Amino acid sequence: MKIRDAALGIYTHLEFVTCVTAFLPILAVSHLRHRGDVTQRAPGRWMRRLGRTAGALTPLWNFTIEGEPPPDIERKAHVVVANHPSEADPFLLARLPWDMRWVAKEELFKQPLTGWALTFGGDIALRRGDGTSVRSMMDECERALEGGISIMIFPEGTRTRNDDEMRFRDGAFDLAIRTKTPLLPIAVAGTKGLRPKAAPWIARGHACAKILEPLATEHLTAADVGALRDRSRDAIAAVLPDLRDRYGC
Repeated sequence: MKIRDAALGIYTHLEFVTCVTAFLPILAVSHLRHRGDVTQRAPGRWMRRLGRTAGALTPLWNFTIEGEPPPDIERKAHVVVANHPSEADPFLLARLPWDMRWVAKEELFKQPLTGWALTFGGDIALRRGDGTSVRSMMDECERALEGGISIMIFPEGTRTRNDDEMRFRDGAFDLAIRTKTPLLPIAVAGTKGLRPKAAPWIARGHACAKILEPLATEHLTAADVGALRDRSRDAIAAVLPDLRDRYGC
C-alpha cells in the first residue's frame, strides 16, 4: 500500500503540473480580456476550475463541502475567512460554489507556473510585514468588494502551526467592518494530513470545509475588530473537533 500511495503521489505531482500548464493559456487570455474588471470574476472562475480539476484527478484526495452559503452571496459581497492547515486548502476551497478573489502571499506569485496562474487568475498579492503592500492589498480588496465580489483571506497569514492555536490577524476583520461587509467563516479540517508542511509527499485522506453562519458588521466600528476576530475564530474552533472525528483527520 505504501508503494502504491507513493506512486500515486508522484502521479499527483505530475497531474498538478499538467493541469496548470493546460489552464495557463486560457487564464492568460481571460486575464487580458478582463484586465479592466475590478472583480476579475471570469479569470477567477477559470482559476477555481483549475483547482477543482487538479483536486478531482488525484485518487488520493476526497473532498466534502458542508453547510449552505448565504442565499445572497452572489449578489452581495462577503469577506470570507478560513483556517489554513495545509497547501491543499485551495484545492478544497475551490469547490465553494461562489466567486471570490483570493489574497495570497507575494512569494507564491513568484513561483513558475502556479505563480503565473495566480496572477492571471486575478488574485491579490500581499508582501507580509510591508506596510505599503498591506495598504495596496486592502485598497484592491475594497475596490473588489465595492464591485460586488467576495474576498477570500486566510487570517493567520500562513499555514496553521498548531491545530489548537489559530492566531488570526486583524486585517480581514478590519476590512469587513470598514466596508460594512458580512464576514463568512469557513472551517477546514483534514487537509493537513494531505499535504504536510515542508513535506515533499502528498498523502491519502478525506478533508472537509464547513460553511458557517455569516457575521453581520453593519453596526460595528474599529473598536470591534478584535471582538469580530475572536467570534470568527471561536466559531471555526467550535466545529473542528466534530469534523475531525467524523472524517478521521
